[in-house]
Amino acid sequence: MNILYKISLEELRNRALDKKSETKSFFSKLKKKKHKDLDKIVHELHNQAFEMINCLNCANCCKSISPTLYNRDIERLAKSLKLKPSQFLDNYLLTDDEGDYVFKKTPCPFLLSDNYCMVYDIRPKACREYPHTDRKRFYGILNLTLKNMEICPAVFDIVEGLKTKF
Repeated sequence: MNILYKISLEELRNRALDKKSETKSFFSKLKKKKHKDLDKIVHELHNQAFEMINCLNCANCCKSISPTLYNRDIERLAKSLKLKPSQFLDNYLLTDDEGDYVFKKTPCPFLLSDNYCMVYDIRPKACREYPHTDRKRFYGILNLTLKNMEICPAVFDIVEGLKTKF
């Protein structure tokens, strides 16, 4: 794997954008062939990538994108901060173009200067699952994965590793 964990977010985006048409074409071929072992291979690449990376050295996801927050996330975070859910909504969230709750701004309001998460134990579901490369039915998140290649060096490596397998 080509380890990109110490490059800037801008450089990662540029590399991902340089490979975007190649990756789209690759994903299109994956969709057509429907490899039965895709999830297994992606999960192996995911595990390899996350043996090499310490997310605390990066935190690009927390610095540059907002997760979707669900009602359970909002209730849990509000309770932890001793706020009413409506206060949490007013203070921290807005509704995006798709009608989802997201943080008003980036970086995440709970990201500390050392890249630790102030609410790590109760973080939103989308944060716990990011970058989604260990979920089942990888075929269903190819478009999301294409976007995440610009944010997460692990996703970039996973996709580049996947290209060598097929």
